[in-house]
Amino acid sequence: MDFKSFIRDVPDFPKEGVVFKDITLLLQNPKALNTTANALFDLLNGQKIDKVVGMESRGFIFGPMLAHKLNAGFVPVRKPGKLPSSTLSETYDLEYGTDTLEIHIDGIEKGDKVLIHDDVLATGGTAKATCNLIERLGGEIVQCNFLIELTFLKGGSRINDYAVKSLVKY
Repeated sequence: MDFKSFIRDVPDFPKEGVVFKDITLLLQNPKALNTTANALFDLLNGQKIDKVVGMESRGFIFGPMLAHKLNAGFVPVRKPGKLPSSTLSETYDLEYGTDTLEIHIDGIEKGDKVLIHDDVLATGGTAKATCNLIERLGGEIVQCNFLIELTFLKGGSRINDYAVKSLVKY
């Protein structure tokens, strides 16, 4: 499937100078949605996963779908103040500022084999912060999966200690 045909560019969003990759066309099309979920699953090549970690907010779309296909748990990573129990936090850089992510301290158990999933790998700040959180909790990162990788931003270099796979590269 030509995944790029379901991804549109939105210039100057969320701020001037940024070209946002909008996946809503892909999500609205049942065949594209199902094909994408299956293709993301196939990127794992049968590896054993205990937990899928998805980052707010678009990592919450395919992350639970992957967890279901893998018979694994799903652990959300969210912005500060959004998770109701005790959390661990990590601050990171975006291509247009800084932010902080949090994970429940009981979301990952020592030795859990973890798949990280998000929709876009840009500068790698979000992914690296999430990797740090998982490792601080004792998890083992098996792979980082992305629907889209913006290779010109070189985010993969921030997480090159891990297997990184994406369906679409720009």
